[in-house]
This record gives sequence, C-alpha cells and structure tokens, in this order.
Amino acid sequence: MLENIESNEILDRLPAHLKQFIKPQNYDEYNAINQAVWRYVMRKNVEYLSKVAHKSYLEGLKQTGISIDSIPNMYGMNRILKEIGWSAVAVDGFIPPAAFMEFQAYNVLVIASDIRQLDHIEYTPAPDIIHEGAGHAPIIANPEYAEYLRRFGEIGCKAISSARDYEMYEAIRHLSIIKEAEDTPDEEISKAEERVDFLQNNMGEQSEMAQIRNLHWWTVEYGLIGTLDDPKIYGAGLLSSIGESAWCMTNKVKKIPYTLEASTQDFDITKPQPQLYVTPDFAHLSLVLEEFANTMALRTGGLEGLQKLVNSKNLGTIELSTGIQISGEFSRVLIDHGHPVYFQTKGKTALSSREKELVGHGIHNHPDGFGSPLGKLKGINLSIEDMSPRDLRAYDIYEGENITFEFEGGVTVKGEIITGSRNLQGKIILISLKNCTVQYKDEILFKPEWGNYDMAIGKSIISAFAGPADPKSFDLITHKPSSTTIKSKKTAEKEELESLYLSVKNIRNGENTKFSLQAAFDIAKKHHPKDWLLAIEVYELVADRDPKFATEIKEHLSRVKASRPKIAHLIYGGIEMIESKLLTH
Repeated sequence: MLENIESNEILDRLPAHLKQFIKPQNYDEYNAINQAVWRYVMRKNVEYLSKVAHKSYLEGLKQTGISIDSIPNMYGMNRILKEIGWSAVAVDGFIPPAAFMEFQAYNVLVIASDIRQLDHIEYTPAPDIIHEGAGHAPIIANPEYAEYLRRFGEIGCKAISSARDYEMYEAIRHLSIIKEAEDTPDEEISKAEERVDFLQNNMGEQSEMAQIRNLHWWTVEYGLIGTLDDPKIYGAGLLSSIGESAWCMTNKVKKIPYTLEASTQDFDITKPQPQLYVTPDFAHLSLVLEEFANTMALRTGGLEGLQKLVNSKNLGTIELSTGIQISGEFSRVLIDHGHPVYFQTKGKTALSSREKELVGHGIHNHPDGFGSPLGKLKGINLSIEDMSPRDLRAYDIYEGENITFEFEGGVTVKGEIITGSRNLQGKIILISLKNCTVQYKDEILFKPEWGNYDMAIGKSIISAFAGPADPKSFDLITHKPSSTTIKSKKTAEKEELESLYLSVKNIRNGENTKFSLQAAFDIAKKHHPKDWLLAIEVYELVADRDPKFATEIKEHLSRVKASRPKIAHLIYGGIEMIESKLLTH
C-alpha cells in the first residue's frame, strides 16, 4: 500500500488504520497550468496576507520551506517539517473527521494533494494542496498553535458521532468532488446541494463530533486572532482563499469573540461565512478546547455517555470505575431510577485496560457481543471493586464458590466463580463464572448453555468515547470511500494549452523552449480565447522590457474581462500585482 511513500519516524508511528488513507503525491501529475494556479494564488496571498495575516504565517512559510513559485513536494516539506516535530501525508480529498483529527494527534498534517482548477482559483469546496499546504502548514510553525492542533486531534478523535454524521460527511465529500470536477451538469450539482441542505436541516440534536467539527471550522479553518477591531487571519480556509481573505476583513462579516458558544454554530461549506470568531491569542484556543472536552462523554461518562454510544450505532468504548474498558457497538442499556444497571453490545467486542487488550478477551473471545451489570450489590455498602481480600472471602466471592450477585438495580448473576482478573492497583476488574444465569426482572439476559460468563466489575461508567480502547483489537482497515476525486480530462486542446504554459514557465526559468513568448501568447489568444492566466504570466516577463508587447497583452486582457466579467477582478489583480512590484524596484 505504501511502497511509494517516503516514510520517517513520525509516519512510522502511525497505526495501520490511518495509513490506509495515505496515497502517493505523484508530483509528476501536476501540469504547468496547475503550477501557474499555485503561483498566482501564492503571490496574491503573500502580497495581501503580509498585511492581514498573523505574523506566524509569513514566518512559517519560510520555516516550512513552502515555495511561492511551485507546488510543494511532500518529501521536501517533510524534511523541513521534521524540524518542528511534524510530518505531512497526501490523501484523496475529504477523509472521515475522526481520522483527520487522529492524524493531528500524531503530529501529522493531512494534505489533499490535488489542486483546484483554474476556474475555481479563488475558492473550492474540495480540500486541495493550496488549502492544506499553503494554509495549514505555515501556521503550525508556531509552537503554541501546533500544540493546540495536536491536542485538538487527540480529543476530537474521541468525540462520539451520530448515525447521521457519516451521511453528512459522504454528502459533503460527494458535493465537493463534483463541484470541482469539469463539466458536471448543473442538475447534478443542484441535487447534491439539496442533499447537503436536507441533511443540515435534519441532523437532529448536535452530536459531539458535530460540535467539535464546528470548533475546528471556526478556529483551524476560519479563525481570526487579535481584537475585534483589528483581527488578523490564522485559519487555513481564509489563508488559502484569495476572495475570502479580503471579504472577511470587511464590515459585511460579523466578528464575534471566540467562546465555547462557537461549538453550536453550524457552517455551510459552500458559501462565504457570514460571521467569524476572534481569539485574543492561541493560548485561548486551548482553554476553550479543554472547556469543551469537560462536556464530552470522554470525561463525564455516566448514563448520558452510554446512551450517546447506543445512538451512534458505531464502534465505541466505555471505561468503568475500575479501569476496565469495553469496546464494541453498544446496543442496549437498562435503566433503574435514572442509573444504568446493565449494558449490552452486539457483535465483536473486546475488553481492555489502559488502552491494551486483556489477554483472552479479544473479538475472537466475544464475537457475539458482551453484557454486564453496573453498580453496587444490594444490602452491601462496599462495592466489589473496593473490597479487600478478606471482604471478598467473607462475601464468598472466591474461586469455586457458587454465588448469587444481587445488584441494586435489579440484575442478578448466579453461577460458579472460575477466576477473577485484577488491575495493577489490585482491584478486581473481571469475574468469570460457569453455569451462569443473568436475569433482570423476568428477562433472562444470559443462559448457562451459552458458555462461561465474564462480568465486568465497576460501580459506574467514568468515560465513554468513539472508537476502540486498543485499535489493535479490531480490523479498522475497512474504509471504502463512496466516491473518488475526478481527474481532469485530457483533450488535445488542453494538452496544447498545457504546453504553452510549460513554455512560459521554462522561459521564466531560463530554459530553452520551442515557443517564444510572442508565439505562446499568439496561439493562446487565437485558440484559447477564454484563458487569462497565461497572458498574465507573459505580461509579467515583458512588462518592463517590451512596452509594445505589454500593451498588446493588456488590450487582449481587457477584451477577456469584458467577455468574462466574473473573473475581471482576477485579471485586474494579476496586472496590479505585477505593476506594483515594478514600481517598488
């Protein structure tokens, strides 16, 4: 799978279930038009962002070795990112949010290696190398921000999703792919947009994953820093968008102090943001993140946390007060007087302690689910986990004894004790019984003919989170995206235009080429009348050397502006960028 990936010690630490998302960058697939798009965006951005971005951005561009003139090569980036303890990998577009965040927890930046089309040069809903490489990478050179990103990943990948969240991820991924693809019928885009709108309006109560994605959006993607009156940009979505980085600085975009309330503010990935949040500094981001983490089932556990896992219909984990962890798809919880008294998983289940699977308690030992009572025994003030060896003997909780455990919540467990397992602190975390019957009121929950019964010990649930306690317990290498990025079609017309862009690039680099600048311009003008960026690239090379040719190019670009008013500002911006640079030299 990763034969073509150049690894390093940071990437070597990644678990197999994350490595499944990595793909080779295939740098040779970037054509000269792609390189020109990168160059235009970066030159416009650096010129403008030097005035409005947080100082870490420009410093980070230098530190991470990201070139303004050419698309970054992942291998080169990794050699430099290594100096700040990070690495980068290429992926295909959007990947599931939990995986994206878990990469961050390992100090790995996920970079969608495709690049936007020229027609979407200002903004694309699809993640691309401009957004990731030019937006995310430079800012992580700031140590405070890099730690926030890592910590965000660590907490975010434990957030519990709703069953609808994955539908939304797939719908957004599909929309971003077809919007970026060439020649997608308007009807197909409208249908995909309607699907996203429908889901956004019918998500039900926001899940933890939805809320933490909101925090990610309003900070990592679209964050401002400083004061409400004088904010600076640090969010990658703004840093990588020519249009929105300027738009966000106007009074048309409401500026709000960044607080925990941002977790409930939804966003629309397809439109400019009507409001943005301003953090006073990077340290404040971490304070809000910890504030949010305090509300998560990861830290609160209890009945609510268990119910979140049941509702998610996904693989998750609960940790009991003894430290035993049960990982599986939770299907049921029995409640008595507002307290959980029994939980049940269905299908493959594994038991762990301290994120390490307990020997003999993997998915092969519990292939059909796992259920266990919770709480204290009736009439005994002391819970099983708090009993000393002498207490255990006194209550006949001992190997070879036939016993009936009556729990306060109404569950009874009757059978012969085979053995018990303890944690490092000496507390019993698991009791195994044979000839065992488990009953709640009139319902039989476990029968002797089903085999030995393992009872997890714990009076309460102290944590509940998404995913397994020990990733090695489950086969997680199962991700099959419903759609893949659509590559640009190769036509004779496009190949000719690419060769013209390549000639101009080679001339700029002092290399020999079969076309002169005049010939490249003439062919583009005649056979590719809608194209504008090639003319900008040629104008840059002749503006101060050949006034007659420069005037001819500007006249042509005026005609293109008239015929394509939607991109007139891009042409104007390109000319202005070149001419202002000449004035300063």
